[in-house]
Amino acid sequence: MNATRAPRPNMQPLAPMPPSDAQQALNAAPGAAIDPGYVLTLYVASLTPRSAMAIQSVKEVCEKYLSGQYSLEVVDIYERPSLAKHDKILAAPTLIKRLPLPLRRLIGDMADEHRVLIGLDLRTRLEPQETQI
Repeated sequence: MNATRAPRPNMQPLAPMPPSDAQQALNAAPGAAIDPGYVLTLYVASLTPRSAMAIQSVKEVCEKYLSGQYSLEVVDIYERPSLAKHDKILAAPTLIKRLPLPLRRLIGDMADEHRVLIGLDLRTRLEPQETQI
């Protein structure tokens, strides 16, 4: 029995996606002087008042505590749903700290500065709040 094979369709390999800042830092040669600082992604749902407040709050915390040492990407889950799906975003706003490791996620209200600082590993949960006199 002589079976004839169907010709294979011309399949082109997918072009690689450009690496993110976090991936570039992780792929850097050992000993390289690349220090991306904090690499953050904030997922929001359109420009609602809640999203606008989250963006403003995160930017204020970053400027106050990480000035010049961070990159922040703001992603609208409705404009770029594939990114939201890739990062398994279930609610917005969600802040992802990609670098420095470990990866951390903060979901919900970004207005509480202390909570955002904990989410970014800039303060511990047990650290006492500043006392007011």
